[in-house]
Amino acid sequence: MSDKATQKDLDCIETQLGRTPRDVHAIAYRCPCGNPAVVETPPRLSHGEPFPTFYYATCPRLTAAISTLESTGLMAEMNERLAVDAELSGAYAAAHDDYLAARAALQMDVPEVEGISAGGMPNRVKCLHSLVAHSLSAGPDVNPLGDEALSKLPDWWKEQPCE
Repeated sequence: MSDKATQKDLDCIETQLGRTPRDVHAIAYRCPCGNPAVVETPPRLSHGEPFPTFYYATCPRLTAAISTLESTGLMAEMNERLAVDAELSGAYAAAHDDYLAARAALQMDVPEVEGISAGGMPNRVKCLHSLVAHSLSAGPDVNPLGDEALSKLPDWWKEQPCE
């Protein structure tokens, strides 16, 4: 469930990103510490650029943990399984459809990103950041590969509050 970003949230996201956030539509997921961790971004930014990445991870501790996971070769292994496991492939295609439906709920017609989700969906894995952001935002059992990656992450928020 997403919620409207407050000025405090936007200030936090600016600190997280090291830049002014672009066109935050809502907070899609909050870390257990309470700070924003994933935002929803509209498919067309205010200056006109198409932007297919609806769920965008902003928490630097989360993104660092995902980057470390990406370096393990997990994406190649996931791609190998996608190529031979019809059930996994079908569930991943359904995750792609869920992602598109959530973005479409904003009712913004952006032909440049029509049918494009993120992270390589529906046929391959190319970015765990997008898949984990989707899993955190949509909840469990929506994106099987995002859920798998999320289950392999440490508790990034426990050392100190995110910011």
